[in-house]
Amino acid sequence: DAAATTDAPAMEAKTTAAAGGLAQRFQVTAEVTISKIFPAGFGWQTASIIAENNFGYAPDTMSFAMTTGLGDAIGVLGGHCLFYGAKKALVDKSINMESEFQTGVLLGSAAFCSGTAWQPLVDALQGANLSFMGVFAGTWVGCGMAFYAGLRAGRTILSGYMTHINEPTYENSKADASLSCVIGGATGFFVGTDAAYLPDQNFLINVVGIPDGTPDLVGCAIAGSSTSLGFLTSQSVFNVIYPTGKCWND
Repeated sequence: DAAATTDAPAMEAKTTAAAGGLAQRFQVTAEVTISKIFPAGFGWQTASIIAENNFGYAPDTMSFAMTTGLGDAIGVLGGHCLFYGAKKALVDKSINMESEFQTGVLLGSAAFCSGTAWQPLVDALQGANLSFMGVFAGTWVGCGMAFYAGLRAGRTILSGYMTHINEPTYENSKADASLSCVIGGATGFFVGTDAAYLPDQNFLINVVGIPDGTPDLVGCAIAGSSTSLGFLTSQSVFNVIYPTGKCWND
């Protein structure tokens, strides 16, 4: 997300895929995972603990959902700014932190939408007695769509106030769509943290499951790891199969 404008929602690459090829895509993928995807999961889980223990919100309330969405958004914005602030100080003096802040706001606004949608969506899918894979797939699609809607709305609103955010166009809609699809993957893997729902079907339970009694900080770290794993897995497939110049991280 270090570019003069946010024409693609995450433009860490200083060169195009034509110049950097597959390695460039994976470099951007790694930077996004560290700077935004792990902090998003960590922030969501932290906010869920605060919502329940400090505010007394039940997990099936809109107040809980919006609090976790805010935690998700803060994780994305904060992680993005911290990462690129450190990168500017240590590696690349040319990074424009005003541009990075605005990019973080755009991505954070989209993360608020998908983070807010996650718990109500999972509750609805589990309430329909779907299999674990049904909940996993439904969450992937639903939260991916919520993230995309947040990106498009963010572009529409924020481009009038922030000079480094481009208004919605057909071209950036394609980049936004490919990014939203892999963000959906991150939210789908996050379903694996629920160790209580159909544990015999949860193929992620031994990797990212958060059973009762898990210390809060450990649970937050596992949550961030689950979103990171989902993003890395789905984006790695995109990195390999997408034509050059067609994916969000080109």
